[in-house]
Amino acid sequence: MQIVDIVEVTKPIASPIRNAYIDFSKMTASLVAVVTDVVRDGRRVVGYGFNSNGRYGQGGLIRERFRDRVLTADPASLLNETGDNLDPHRIWATLMQNEKPGGHGERSVAVGTVDMAIWDAVAKIAEKPLFHLLADAYGGQANPKVFVYAAGGYYYPGKDLLALRAEMRGYLNRGYTVVKMKIGGASIDDDRARIEAVLDEIGSEAQLAVDANGRFDLETAIAYAKMLREYPLFWYEEAGDPLDYQLQAALADFYPSAMATGENLFSHQDAKNLLRYGGMRPDRDWLQFDCALSYGLVEYLRTLDILKTHGWSPKRCIPHGGHQMSLNIAAGLGLGGNESYPDLFQPYGGFPDSVKVKDGYITMPELPGIGFEGKSDLISVMRDLAE
Repeated sequence: MQIVDIVEVTKPIASPIRNAYIDFSKMTASLVAVVTDVVRDGRRVVGYGFNSNGRYGQGGLIRERFRDRVLTADPASLLNETGDNLDPHRIWATLMQNEKPGGHGERSVAVGTVDMAIWDAVAKIAEKPLFHLLADAYGGQANPKVFVYAAGGYYYPGKDLLALRAEMRGYLNRGYTVVKMKIGGASIDDDRARIEAVLDEIGSEAQLAVDANGRFDLETAIAYAKMLREYPLFWYEEAGDPLDYQLQAALADFYPSAMATGENLFSHQDAKNLLRYGGMRPDRDWLQFDCALSYGLVEYLRTLDILKTHGWSPKRCIPHGGHQMSLNIAAGLGLGGNESYPDLFQPYGGFPDSVKVKDGYITMPELPGIGFEGKSDLISVMRDLAE
């Protein structure tokens, strides 16, 4: 049993949308296939992965640095103790050979993308859905019912309040009970009008979360907090730079309701510093670490250990990214839910074709691996890469 190839292609996921910080007109993503020599049901086992939106494709790093470390390793060194499957932890250690600590940067995204494909392959070899494999491996109880919210509300050329209301109504019609919109890309008065339009549209049928994408300095973050606390929001997300823990901590004095951050922190050390110094409150705030951007699930398990030592429940984690990998982690390791992109970043966002949102929840299908094979538009792109 061995990995015979790792293949990467950089794909466009461009869109004319923008948030408070970046536009997505030139956005790309890496699609990776980990090809094994194992056969299940007459088909070679291939694990697939891709990086989350908001960070560009990682083809150079994957092809020039990380791929060869796995392919030139002794195949036996990449297997688990019984030799009947690949070992994601040993493969992760191989990927990270000769890497200095700190300075996580883009390499965390490259490794996270490959790691996703490894876990997909491991679960397919075991002939289990990944969420069941995780629950079995880490002493949990799988719960296939997962909370999801609809992320959207981007700034878009010519998008007026009527169009914003229609977008949010569309999410409610598809079964979502929490929707999210962007703020910080317009004046505070314009954003207030946008928020009030959405709240008027959704009424008591759903809750609204807002996301500033790290745009604000402390003064602006506080000004928005004073405005936002007038409304019954689900959360106020990433007000300032993700590494400005002092800003995040100071903001708690002005915003008593739930805040969320963490999607742009890329290691368990960063997570530890957020919990030490960021003033986050485990009874109400939310953590959004995204395994696909932060060295993968192997590192995410370390992050969950850090949460436990600081008195946080995994149920306060709702990862960024809207991908099926985090859905499996949520179902297998007891997270609080997952982000969802019903209309954006396709074919990578969303769920298997048979999955529908009902009262804000989805039910995971019983598909081996991460479940990519259940999403017809996505698996066709994946199989073009390596099958």
